Amino acid sequence: MNEEQKKQGFNFKKFILIAAVLAVVIGAGAGIYLLKASDNPEFCSSCHLMESYYESWNDSNLLAHKHAVSEDKLECHDCHEASISDRIGEGVKFITGNYQDPLEKREFSRDFCLECHDDWDSIVAATDFEDSNPHDSHYGEQECNLCHNMHQQSVVMCAQCHYFSWMDELDDSWTTD
Repeated sequence: MNEEQKKQGFNFKKFILIAAVLAVVIGAGAGIYLLKASDNPEFCSSCHLMESYYESWNDSNLLAHKHAVSEDKLECHDCHEASISDRIGEGVKFITGNYQDPLEKREFSRDFCLECHDDWDSIVAATDFEDSNPHDSHYGEQECNLCHNMHQQSVVMCAQCHYFSWMDELDDSWTTD
């Protein structure tokens, strides 16, 4: 191998090394950008599966929107805490089309809700209506998600068997059906 061939081989190896480093830097930068962008609720709506969830958060009378405009101004990841690996997995599912449609409904425990909301006794006290208390059920302590839905109408479970006057005062984010 002559001197010119050695230089060309060295230059080619140098080129490959620089290209590999550049690809890693660009890939890492793009990944960081996408992870940061995914913190923005509007980013979620770029996936057609998420459009209705985003709309219910952004502009509706549902609980998701009520949380969005609350004093705390909650965003998606405040409740849907996803690890980096979960977010990457969601991105891969989006790109490959390997996802469930519609998405499976997530059910948060009462303990999860009580991380932000008052303690259970305060909630019971606040909803002690003249003719009943939906949070003091004869079924005992219930999970919040049996009635309260973030991205769909909430359901008055009591209405399956009972009628109470406070049900007439509920807005149309609730159903008694």
